[in-house]
Amino acid sequence: VDEDTGEVVSIDRNEVLLERDHTLTAEDVDVIIESGVKSIILHREDINIADYHIIFNTLAKDTSNSEKEAVEYIYRQLRNTEAPDEQTARDIIQSLFFSEKRYDLGEVGRYRINKKLGLDLSFDHRVLTKDDIILIVKYLIGLINSKAVVDDIDHLSNRRVRTVGEQLYSQFGVGLARMARTIKERMNVRDNEEFKPVDLINARTLSSVINSFFGTNQLSQFMDQTNPLAEITHKRRMSALGPGGLSRERAGFEVRDVHYTHYGRLCTIETPEGPNIGLISSLCVHAKVNKMGFIETPYRKVENGKVKIKEPVIFLTAEEEDTHYIAQAKVALKPNGEFIAEKVKARFEGDFPVIEPKDLRYMDIAPNQIVSVAASMIPFLEHDDANRALMGSNMQRQAVPLIRPEAPIVGTGLEGRVALDSRALILAEGPGVVEFVDAKKITIKYEVSEEQQLASFDNEFRTYSLIKFRRTNQDTCINLTPLVMKGQKVVKGQPLCQGYATQNGELALGRNLLVAYMPWQGYNFEDAIVISERVVREDVYTSIHIEEFELEVRDTKRGEEELTSEIPNVSEEAVKHLDENGIIRIGAEVREGDILIGKITPKGETDPTPEEKLLRAIFGDKAGDVKDASLKAPPSLKGVVIETKLFSRPKRDKDVRSKSKKELDALKNKYSKQLSDLREDMIKKLTQLLNGKTSNGVKHKFGDELISKGVKISQKVIDSNLFPDKNIYRDESNYHVPEEVNLIADVSLENWTSDEHINDLVSQTVKNYLLKRNSYAGDFKRERFTLEVGDELPTGIVQLAKVYVAKKRKLKVGDKMAGRHGNKGVVARIVREEDMPFLEDGTPVDICLNPLGVPSRMNLGQIYETVLAWAGHKLGKKYATPIFDGATLDQVQHELDEAGLPEYGRTYLYDGLTGDKFDQPVTVGMAYMLKLGHLVDDKMHARSIGPYSLITQQPLGGKAQFGGQRFGEMEVWAIEAFGASHILQEILTIKSDDVIGRAKAYEAIVKGENMRKPNIPESFNVLVHELRGLALEITMD
Repeated sequence: VDEDTGEVVSIDRNEVLLERDHTLTAEDVDVIIESGVKSIILHREDINIADYHIIFNTLAKDTSNSEKEAVEYIYRQLRNTEAPDEQTARDIIQSLFFSEKRYDLGEVGRYRINKKLGLDLSFDHRVLTKDDIILIVKYLIGLINSKAVVDDIDHLSNRRVRTVGEQLYSQFGVGLARMARTIKERMNVRDNEEFKPVDLINARTLSSVINSFFGTNQLSQFMDQTNPLAEITHKRRMSALGPGGLSRERAGFEVRDVHYTHYGRLCTIETPEGPNIGLISSLCVHAKVNKMGFIETPYRKVENGKVKIKEPVIFLTAEEEDTHYIAQAKVALKPNGEFIAEKVKARFEGDFPVIEPKDLRYMDIAPNQIVSVAASMIPFLEHDDANRALMGSNMQRQAVPLIRPEAPIVGTGLEGRVALDSRALILAEGPGVVEFVDAKKITIKYEVSEEQQLASFDNEFRTYSLIKFRRTNQDTCINLTPLVMKGQKVVKGQPLCQGYATQNGELALGRNLLVAYMPWQGYNFEDAIVISERVVREDVYTSIHIEEFELEVRDTKRGEEELTSEIPNVSEEAVKHLDENGIIRIGAEVREGDILIGKITPKGETDPTPEEKLLRAIFGDKAGDVKDASLKAPPSLKGVVIETKLFSRPKRDKDVRSKSKKELDALKNKYSKQLSDLREDMIKKLTQLLNGKTSNGVKHKFGDELISKGVKISQKVIDSNLFPDKNIYRDESNYHVPEEVNLIADVSLENWTSDEHINDLVSQTVKNYLLKRNSYAGDFKRERFTLEVGDELPTGIVQLAKVYVAKKRKLKVGDKMAGRHGNKGVVARIVREEDMPFLEDGTPVDICLNPLGVPSRMNLGQIYETVLAWAGHKLGKKYATPIFDGATLDQVQHELDEAGLPEYGRTYLYDGLTGDKFDQPVTVGMAYMLKLGHLVDDKMHARSIGPYSLITQQPLGGKAQFGGQRFGEMEVWAIEAFGASHILQEILTIKSDDVIGRAKAYEAIVKGENMRKPNIPESFNVLVHELRGLALEITMD
């Protein structure tokens, strides 16, 4: 047998007896025996014939007869040239496929390959192995022969979450690679020199990459802080967009669609309505992301038809739960975990079979497992159409925090958890008694044992500052008020305050109102809302909004701008509220056009010479050469100034420097005293704990023995061995922090004495000491930075002034309101309380909603909620009805009967205007309604005289630019339909871009003359010039 070719050859005649890859017959066997060949090489026969055909055909076409030839052939294919020698060719293949320098599969890559190919290689194999390649070929052959299945690209085992940490890690890689390149370049440029790290390494390379990642990345977003739910939802959001992801335009229907693996992982309901639908989703309530980046959801184990109730839940990825039958969470069980029913509804991949309990492997842990936080806040979600539930969960995030929020009567039981997890509240850290309470702070005396007090460096009193009128990113207001009273006992985890859309530790986004589903004189046509005057009068939906205005003071070519209250050509009245820095005083009422920050800027036509600058500085002649550049209140602003801030660059003159040095010395002394007192306190505590105890050997982290074994510990021993250098401080170069050089920070905390309890206390005391010391160091660094560097302002900006104006917004006609079921509408009429329809006992309803908004929208959850909440209101009860496991119709009716209310809440109402009884009964109850962030005051806008576009000379668009309303093609048709030609001509000329005509029209109005004939609009001239640009001569006769 020829070793190279594998062919059977007669040695005597050197003749090919049988070709390679020839299929053997009986005659061939005779030929081989006659030729006296001892052995032949055969292909394995255990491979399936169909699978073998592809390999057979490939080998038949392959011209290479040896490994050497094959290697050289691959080199030729890769490099398009002949290989210099066999070893070079081998090295190229080796580095391409099997070298860690070339690529890295990572843990996730290896994990996925192992799962797909059924391998069990360790995660250290970060490159492909020969086994991988063989099995990949085997899988591809199986695919062709329909024995294997193609991966589903939308299955969550093939999609993973790239967390912030992972993305930052890859950015660090980019930054460090750049830094390495610069270091190499610098070393090449400066040859044969001695280098210090400072000469070669520039940290800015790395920091600029990190800054641009956080500053410009598509997924680095401004936090949505409208209310606590918006905040928590934004933090749990998943996006398929961004770098390395999809783009809106190219994402098809399949990517956006709900997949069966989303169950319990990504919310099937909460997603935006616009072009991002399905690309941006929310993490489910109980889901978590594992270290590989795959989303897991929890299940209970089921064995032999019995649920393991007492065992902890297990988290499974989408791949791990495939091929298993999973029961629903609300299936009835016996106390021992057995199923009551003989057949159970189950879930198997994308199907829902009914099976026997013995076939089950897992069981859901909660009915709300399938949806996100926002969607699981909607009671009776199971009775709502999914489209409306989507709107409901999205609109809850837009609810404005009210002055007096109220928790819903009918909730889902998750309100407290959301309020807690949003971190909006302050919670008690342990049992204790309230020592002091006012609007701004709460002091609690905690119950601390002697041992805890000994290990701690703080006293038992803890003071919490409450946030007062803080502006959020969306201009809503966080204002916390205390929930506890002086002398009250508190327990661990108890909320101490409320506010910012919370009440008594529960999320409270809106208010409960008495609602009637009935039309009211046509004013609630098409989802409009009729509301009682009582709601406005009693500030039910009043909210506070805080707007921030800022003005920069720049150093211009013509001189420095200046903040001042002495503004040229402005009346005394206009500047009466400004201080010497030109900033409006706190408490001033502000209206449209008022000056908020006074600023003057030099307006010289030419740059002043140095001599002129000097003369101006001496004689102070500024007024004639400056113009007013003040910040004025924009249209529709009406409020009160609640805070002002002024940031300045520190001046570098002699006086300032000497003052700064004194302050710095005082700061260093204060810090040194703090450290000294802390050290003395620490020595006392350790002495108290260890005095008289025998040492087991107190060691340094690096092995040196500081207190020898068998030594009796005393204050002197502790002082001299653990705190030897009492007065040595070292200066850290960056902020010169005078830091103690003592050994306690580097001591091993294990096994100081033979008493384990004492050892634990010592360990806790040392840890607390180091925490306290670090806290002091942090404070020192911050104060030092403020003194040395001052406020960090961008280059070219000398000062920055900010003014915060609080606006009180009552409910108005035009404001948008919504329930939790996607039932949104706009307030169309505010009706006097006595004119609203009233119940038989004389109670007027608060709000009238159109009943036609319910059947076609199929969001019946609102009716369930309304009726049950009415019963709760009457009985003084609150209900938690978890989604998919909520109250049934019978239970709701039982509560109504108990409250003595009519069936299904249908009762006769009386007309408030006439006192007559309405013909038909009306559904009445309590609805939980929210006021959304789309307020009419922010949208209402009108223009008289304002800015024009430079090119078209037409008014700008939008409220921000003080623009006009667009009069488009369809509006022109409407006017044409009426034949109102003069109005149309006015709109298209003097009200828009007829520059001469509009000036003449204004003149005519002022003088009381007749209007002149309009001229040619500017847009026509623009068109003519564009056509001329295309070399088409246009003339007008």
